[in-house]
Amino acid sequence: MRRRGIDGEDAIARAQLAPHEIAGLLSPPAWLRQFGTTAWLAVGVTLLMVGTIWLLSLTRTIVGPVITAAVIAAVASPLVARLQRLGLARGFGAAGLLVSIVVLGVAVVVIVLVGVSSELDGLRDQLAAAKQTIAGWLVDLGVDAATAQEAKDDVSAAAGDAVPALLEGLWGSLRGLSSLVVFLSLTTLSLFFLLKDGPLIRRWAESHMGLPGPAAHGIGERVLQSLRGYFVGVTFVAAFNALVVGIGALVLGVPLAGTIAVITFLGAYVPYLGAWGAGAFAVLVALGGAGTDAAVGMVVIQLLANGLLQQLVQPIAYGAALGIHPLAVLVVTIAGGALFGAVGLILAAPLTSAASRIAGDVRAHDASAATAVANEPVPVG
Repeated sequence: MRRRGIDGEDAIARAQLAPHEIAGLLSPPAWLRQFGTTAWLAVGVTLLMVGTIWLLSLTRTIVGPVITAAVIAAVASPLVARLQRLGLARGFGAAGLLVSIVVLGVAVVVIVLVGVSSELDGLRDQLAAAKQTIAGWLVDLGVDAATAQEAKDDVSAAAGDAVPALLEGLWGSLRGLSSLVVFLSLTTLSLFFLLKDGPLIRRWAESHMGLPGPAAHGIGERVLQSLRGYFVGVTFVAAFNALVVGIGALVLGVPLAGTIAVITFLGAYVPYLGAWGAGAFAVLVALGGAGTDAAVGMVVIQLLANGLLQQLVQPIAYGAALGIHPLAVLVVTIAGGALFGAVGLILAAPLTSAASRIAGDVRAHDASAATAVANEPVPVG
């Protein structure tokens, strides 16, 4: 009996697990631990992005001008460097280029405002006639004449109510104008220093990236290449669209053809949305200034310029500047605009391209390093 009891106690002891064995039994599998780590990493990245956006929104008074100036400086800095190689001091070259940019911007604003104001009275009369034409279209399509007239009256009433609203919002407009003056002043000041001291600022930023010098310099070079290539391509596409739309406006007899061309050129710098906004302006001017036939013709020209013809020109204009699929450009552009507004709309595509190219450089470096290790001779003995 005693022997049998001892054997039973030994069996119970063997059946019991040691503490470290219990811990191993209760620990989650490796795939679950990896999934949890990834989930927490995603939460951390999301919180970081939300915090960054919140801070940028609080400091947008200075962040917006600095970002705008940084983009312009990244594209224009090669001109300053070329002037420096010709013997002109970098400060004088930056000042001269800045003055040229300011003069060009003022000239564009004057062309647009003078053109629109010179045709304002005529456009108002033509648009009133266009409302009658649209009401006639509605009747031809089977809409009751009274309903069509009511719709026209509603549009006229809405336009009339807009005038007092604009007058009541005069103070808000003045405040907006003062904000624009502050924005332009800060942008101009930031742009001068970025053009003048760009290489010094870049070296300081690269030295504080926490990466080896060549790697940090390569990342900065990729970002600058993507920005310059993207905006050079956008400028080419914008000039092409402005030429096509301007010639079309002249052929159709639309007033303000030069103003329409300038607005089309500027609108191309806001991806997708800007071009169609400029197109709506051109169609409205055509409708009010040259009649319905010209407006229909302008619609066809806009569809060609922003559709078929642009698809033929964009691959040549962008070339290897982006290196990402057009669908990816659309997705990141809309997402960037939703998160960061106008700045996100403009910078999403080039920064995504830069990130893609940097990732490619890292993969190429890792593959080269692995090949070098594999080709090392094995020591004998």
